[in-house]
Amino acid sequence: MHPAWSIIFFTSVSGLGLGFSGWVVLGFLDLSSTLEIFYAALISFGLIGAGLFSSTLHLGHPERAWRALSQWRSSWLSREGVLAVLVLIFLAGWFLFTFLYRTPPPMVGAIICVLALVTVYATSMIYASLKTVACWNNQITPACYLAFSICGGALLTVLLTELFNQTSNNSLQYATIVTIVASWVIKFAWWWNLDHSKDHSTTESATGLGSFGRVRSLMPPHTSENYLQKEMGFVIARKHAIKLRVISLVLGAVLPLCVLITNPFSVPLLALATGSHLLGIFVERWLFFAEAKHVVSLYYGDDKVTTALTT
Repeated sequence: MHPAWSIIFFTSVSGLGLGFSGWVVLGFLDLSSTLEIFYAALISFGLIGAGLFSSTLHLGHPERAWRALSQWRSSWLSREGVLAVLVLIFLAGWFLFTFLYRTPPPMVGAIICVLALVTVYATSMIYASLKTVACWNNQITPACYLAFSICGGALLTVLLTELFNQTSNNSLQYATIVTIVASWVIKFAWWWNLDHSKDHSTTESATGLGSFGRVRSLMPPHTSENYLQKEMGFVIARKHAIKLRVISLVLGAVLPLCVLITNPFSVPLLALATGSHLLGIFVERWLFFAEAKHVVSLYYGDDKVTTALTT
């Protein structure tokens, strides 16, 4: 499918912001001064807000985006929007309480953390619930979204602890290393599933004419590519996909791990590691869309999609 940069930015940045917020409300970042509270709140709301705003750019009528919130009973997109608004409201209350009094009870932070993770899950289910895209329609997809949100948030939290000159939290650093490794193990499982699973949809099943034998198109349905072919029939060659997978792995995992293992107390290096991780997630998320095949391409006799992804 054709990757939209607004959606790539939305899923990557909002996931990072929600993951970071979860680590903050759980108490892994000591907010003892007004300046620390301000910076933590600015980063949380900035990342989540920027991601949500960018998602509206993908709509034909961004001014109508608010209407999506009314379909929460049946739409994961609507549920994600409602949950994101709730997270922002609860976070605002949490930061305000911290500013005026002290850090709220741990139970409050745990509830907000769960709410943030459920929001990330809802985002992932926008894609994982689509039976028309076989490689998305599995439980590994939400696992990837959740894992990357958690490890990215942990990495950003480690950066902030050093930036605020707080006592080094070795348990947080170890947790960050473990979550980064676990995230990419899950992603490798997703790639393995993509490379080895067989699409059960065929031209015969798509047209409903399989009982008559093999189905083939006598002539193209259009004289030029239409919207569906451009958006749903986007193809990336297998050799390019492999290169981009390696780039995403190096940027998203190898470089951050090297920094965390060799020099976890350097603010410039941690900033470099966090930025590198986010760039790696951008590449991973671009591939998430580029490697996906929508069954609508079968109506156009697009056998080249399968060939490009398997050769």
